[in-house]
Amino acid sequence: MESAHKKKKCQRNFQGENRSTHMELDGPRMFSFSLRTFENAYMEWTSTRSYLFGLLYGSQWRKDQERDLKNILKNTDQDIPLVFVSGNHDIGNTPTRETIDNYCKSWGDDYFSFWVGGVFFLVLNSQLYFDSSKCPELKQAQDVWLNEQLAVAEKHKCKHIIVFQHIPLFLREPDEDHDYFNLEKSVRQGIMEKFHKAGIKAVFSGHYHRNAGGSYRGLEMVVTSAIGCQLGEDTHGLRVVVVTDEKIVHRYYSLDELSSQGMEKELLDMLAKQN
Repeated sequence: MESAHKKKKCQRNFQGENRSTHMELDGPRMFSFSLRTFENAYMEWTSTRSYLFGLLYGSQWRKDQERDLKNILKNTDQDIPLVFVSGNHDIGNTPTRETIDNYCKSWGDDYFSFWVGGVFFLVLNSQLYFDSSKCPELKQAQDVWLNEQLAVAEKHKCKHIIVFQHIPLFLREPDEDHDYFNLEKSVRQGIMEKFHKAGIKAVFSGHYHRNAGGSYRGLEMVVTSAIGCQLGEDTHGLRVVVVTDEKIVHRYYSLDELSSQGMEKELLDMLAKQN
């Protein structure tokens, strides 16, 4: 494992993503459903001894939800690092310093970077790109930090640069209209160009509760559906990502697929070669 340049945000050593939002259930029952689904996925996923991304649902029942989720996660094999990506249900659609501070106290930094085997990963707080009107200084701080991190990546000549953020840059087309599930066009364009110039290969996001994605000048935008609530035709599942020296391969699996068939031989073979 490699160490990375440290700047304010701690840098860790860690990968997949999924979360849930509203169904025709009230808050406690909805979270209970999502938690059970997550626990089932946790049992399937950790059996592969791969890196696990955990994301939580937040609301007025936050304390109870955090306790229940942490009770599951504390049983994770200590060899499996956990990475958390903040989203709108964690810090709000319009975050404040207080909501971000509360998140950081419970789950760690809202943006940070880490290295795995020569691959550089960036975890961003995309809510600051969606609406930073109540904490503009925090968005500015993330922008400065990101520029510094991209300079580090260029200096170290990493194999790949991969970004994780909750809100997708876009869902299918780089020039699509702005709505709740993507970033505003001018903000999006600036980020896409920055990522393209930095040589970033892929951005992995959630938020949409459906699978989607597209590309911009060699930058792949991957949008993963949810472990819990589905807003489209996808089923409860998770995305498996395998990163090699040459490429980034990913597949979305339903929980039923993982339980009955497991991962495809192609991905298992790729994982075996990495170990």
